[in-house]
Amino acid sequence: MRVEYINPFIRSLNNTFRTMLSCELTRGTLSLVADRAPIHEVSGTIGLSGRAVGTVVLSLSRGVALRAASHMLLCEATEINDDVTDAVGELANMVAGAAKAELEDLQLSISLPNVITGRDYEIRFPSNVTPICIPFDTGWGPLSLQVGISVVDALVEAGT
Repeated sequence: MRVEYINPFIRSLNNTFRTMLSCELTRGTLSLVADRAPIHEVSGTIGLSGRAVGTVVLSLSRGVALRAASHMLLCEATEINDDVTDAVGELANMVAGAAKAELEDLQLSISLPNVITGRDYEIRFPSNVTPICIPFDTGWGPLSLQVGISVVDALVEAGT
C-alpha cells in the first residue's frame, strides 16, 4: 500500500478532531496490522470500493469515545450507548468522506459506518490487503486509525 493513500486519512482525522471536537492529536509510529483483535473498545468501520477496495477503522478508547460523543451531543455521555455509537459512526464517516475527496483518482465509494463495541471481536480487511495502523494520543486518551487499501484498477497503478 502506498503512503499517498494513507496520508489523506491521517490529514482528515487530524482535521476532524481539531475542527469538530477542538481536540489535538499526537501521532505515534505507523505499523503493519498483525492482529485482528480490536485495539480499543469502540471501533467505527467504513468499507471502500471503486478503483480500489479496502477498509478504514477508527478505533477509540472508551474515554475518547465518551468525550467525543459528549462534545458532539452537547451533553455528558457516561456510558457506551446508541448515542455514543452513532457519534463514533459519524466521526468515521467524516474521516473517510474527507479522505475520499482527496483520492479522486480512485473513484471511491464509501459504505455506511458500522460501529462495534467491546473487546471480543475481530477486525477483518480484504484478504489481499496489509493494513497500516496509526496510533494517536489525545488529552482524552488513545485512539487509532487503521487503513487497508488495495488498488484493483491497473490504470490507477500505472498513474493514468
